[in-house]
Amino acid sequence: MTLTPLELTRPASTTDALLQRLVARVPGSTGATWKLTEVYTGDTVVELPQSTPSDIEQAFTVARAAQRKWAATPLTDRLAVFRRAHAIFVDNARTIADLIQVESGKNRRMAIEETCDPPMVMSHYLKRAAKLLAPTRRGGPVPFLTTSTEIRRPKGVVGIIAPWNFPFATGISDAMPALMAGNAVVLKPDNKTALSPLYGVQLLEEAGLPKGLFQVVCGEGPDVGPTLIDHADYVMFTGSTATGRVIGERAGRNLIGCCLELGGKNPMIVLEDADMAEAVRGAVFGAFGNTGQICMHIERIYLPESRYDEFKNAFVAKAEALDVRASYDFGPDMGSLVSVDHMRRVKSHVDDAVAKGATVLCGGKPRPDLGPAFFEPTILEGVTKDMHCGVTETFGPVVALHKYGTVDEAVALANDTDYGLNASVWGGDVAAARAVASRIESGNLNINDILATAYASKGTPSGGLKSSGVGARHGDQGLLKYTDAINMAVLKKQVMGPRRGQTYDKYVEGMLSALKMMRKLRIR
Repeated sequence: MTLTPLELTRPASTTDALLQRLVARVPGSTGATWKLTEVYTGDTVVELPQSTPSDIEQAFTVARAAQRKWAATPLTDRLAVFRRAHAIFVDNARTIADLIQVESGKNRRMAIEETCDPPMVMSHYLKRAAKLLAPTRRGGPVPFLTTSTEIRRPKGVVGIIAPWNFPFATGISDAMPALMAGNAVVLKPDNKTALSPLYGVQLLEEAGLPKGLFQVVCGEGPDVGPTLIDHADYVMFTGSTATGRVIGERAGRNLIGCCLELGGKNPMIVLEDADMAEAVRGAVFGAFGNTGQICMHIERIYLPESRYDEFKNAFVAKAEALDVRASYDFGPDMGSLVSVDHMRRVKSHVDDAVAKGATVLCGGKPRPDLGPAFFEPTILEGVTKDMHCGVTETFGPVVALHKYGTVDEAVALANDTDYGLNASVWGGDVAAARAVASRIESGNLNINDILATAYASKGTPSGGLKSSGVGARHGDQGLLKYTDAINMAVLKKQVMGPRRGQTYDKYVEGMLSALKMMRKLRIR
């Protein structure tokens, strides 16, 4: 039975007492608030305080004071906090999922999977942090008489601007390596989805994270972002390419580093020898997982002419059979879009495509009978580059099918975009599929998978090429980016320059001979 919003009961864990404790963490000196709503119903859940520039400045002052003590804390003690936090996060996964669903409208399967990301990130860096942050002794210019040591120091206070599509995973996971490295964090979640990251901070403090070290400020991006960037020592941002350009420019003016994970127009190429049943199953998740609101989700599918109809018919049938509705149990395959405004944007892309000649194979309409922001799983064909959804990220449950004649044509079409975040290639011959994937201009490449294998591989950096971003999360780079590399060099004996009574010509002759000898002996 399809539930209507009126029959929904908010999860029992999301009590008013819990919600008030969470929003009390947000500084808001003017009393201004923002109505955070339950997406399924449109009902107001809580009034979220809005932070002023002075509130943000004070948050940085508190965080900076806490950071100095935290950086001086032995690394073993810092890491012990996250060992405790790992268990606490797993034990509270259901409550976290409740908050994620209330504020984002995603289905429960995706919400519970999102709760797993911070523990996975914690687990990875608990294994790697000690080695990455340890001083590394290297050779100096003169063998035996000089040394050089690479020392890693925390940046200071890291500003994190998190998106609404995975508020808990990005808001908390991106902070983990920063905190382990000895930094403080000031997080700005999206107003729509502030509850789950606020709860994550509460859980970290239960695990022993010093109070004040992890601050949360709230407000609309243009109101909060400039002050946050101007006071941060490093910025981590996940969101649109347009906003990323603004943040990158401001960070550059401030001479601070930034990591930007931005938009995508991600392609999926199905090769002629692919297992079509598996490819269709993958495409259903790739296009409609999290209601199409995944940075790495698929918006373009390229199919060989010989198997186009086979894939299309099976894919449309699967999409039409999806269970789409509002529910706090594990039943639905797909939930709501995050807001009515975003639903209207998705609808405008579909309407524009249809007006310019595209064909709707299934879906294509809002579903107000299910909830204010629901939109049907939508498959289009005949999409061209003069349509919004032909070139711009739609970020909803909308995907376009395209035919190709040769693999070279498929690769060229996949690369015909300003973006380069994620790509997926499906084929029976894995070596051949890898060869095709290696030609795609993308920061993440998946063979016979859509995105999970790449993103869940926490030991490997994940980022975008072209207009899809700068820098990466995960891997060693995901922690080291939050540190400054300091070079401490030691000269044991004064041998730089001519000896007493030695001419400079003789000194140069000896220096050049030494360079040749060291190269021959492979010393330098």
